[in-house]
Amino acid sequence: MSSDLDQKNQKIYVAGHRGMVGSAIVRNLESLGYKNIIARTHVELDLTDQGAVKHFFEQEKPDQVYLAAAKVGGIHANHTYPAEFIYNNLMVQSNVIHQAFLSGVKRLLFLGSSCIYPKLAQQPMSEDSLLTGKLEPTNEPYAVAKIAGIKMCESYNRQYGLSHHIDYRSVMPTNLYGPGDNYHPENSHVVPALIRRFHEAKITNAPEVLIWGTGTPKREFLYVDDMAAASVFVMQLDKKIYDQHIDPMQSHINVGFGSDVTIAELASVVATATGYQGKIGFDSTKPDGAPRKWMNSSKLNRLGWEPKTNLLDGLRSAYQEFLSRT
Repeated sequence: MSSDLDQKNQKIYVAGHRGMVGSAIVRNLESLGYKNIIARTHVELDLTDQGAVKHFFEQEKPDQVYLAAAKVGGIHANHTYPAEFIYNNLMVQSNVIHQAFLSGVKRLLFLGSSCIYPKLAQQPMSEDSLLTGKLEPTNEPYAVAKIAGIKMCESYNRQYGLSHHIDYRSVMPTNLYGPGDNYHPENSHVVPALIRRFHEAKITNAPEVLIWGTGTPKREFLYVDDMAAASVFVMQLDKKIYDQHIDPMQSHINVGFGSDVTIAELASVVATATGYQGKIGFDSTKPDGAPRKWMNSSKLNRLGWEPKTNLLDGLRSAYQEFLSRT
């Protein structure tokens, strides 16, 4: 990349700018002084439409692309709409990556998911555990699409990296939460679901909040603005430094908080963040899910990045944003 001023003037396309991660990336880039950020809503540009994506890239000719657009959802949504999850995500990725290449985009960042790793991967899950075992069945179609995105970036680098000077990278975030999250009563993930439940319990003076499972499974959570900062950090890394830490056929980088908490501990912190003072109970007749999902982020840490937002501060910020919507 050229000088800092030249880089700040580059045209950057953030695909999925209205989503939780995409909007955080836009916030981060703006805070760093980037002025030339372009975006399109789904109504303005359907990323599953190859012709429309081709026209967009030919017209706009961005210098960099952050590919944060994806069809996402919880277990219920993944189980109900598996065909939509694999089709939409494969089409979006294929169209954006290929048209970015054809239009001369030199640097692209693809955002994946921790679900790419095998269901029984050794904890903490390191990058080299990819494709070493069976995936979690409930979100396999989504995971397969994300794995395809990683491999697509790698394949374009291997075939066109030297001849066309392209550098397409991938980051895999752990469980994210924060501004822009989905608080739907049925389709939300664990953090927004708990924020909503504890808030409603506080408003109605409910004596107890009952949570599914035993509370013993452990999960890792990262504040979305930290994820955005990590994404920009990885995107801006000098190619020589980046290449020293990755393999051409295993080039993705994990982005995690670095430690995990039990669901019981999470519930307690959510209660504190929302101001709920009643009891917290656990329904052990309900399923727990995987006993642990924890990312090994040592590669990113060695490159020089660490998260800044602790769980309580992040949850307080997320709760304030939730209140602003209600």
